[in-house]
Amino acid sequence: MNADLNQVSEQIIGCVYNVSNGLGSGFLESVYENALAIEFGRQELSYRRQAEVNVRYDGHVVGAFVTDFIVENSVVVELKAVSTLLPEHQAQLLNYLRCGSFRLGLLVNFGQSKAQIKRMVHQL
Repeated sequence: MNADLNQVSEQIIGCVYNVSNGLGSGFLESVYENALAIEFGRQELSYRRQAEVNVRYDGHVVGAFVTDFIVENSVVVELKAVSTLLPEHQAQLLNYLRCGSFRLGLLVNFGQSKAQIKRMVHQL
């Protein structure tokens, strides 16, 4: 993992904790997404919201998925507002990383009193 990717992930995590401390738990995922976009702007992080990534099979596009954020064109951030993160949530993020050829993803759950963050690395 290169230093730039680690630095970006640390900045993202700081933004997540700012939102978590400011809002607490109990809101819809979209509320946290809006607040996180404000924090990314404050940190001057470039990001795409609701970014579409194609799913390919045998050289053909067979579908697409939409990520919550792609930050600095390198880190996928997937948001949840659930009581417990499930293996399906981790599988979802891993698929996003694989299909989009990203190395690093953060699975963020705002459904607890303090945000939970699961850092996932995909070996390209």
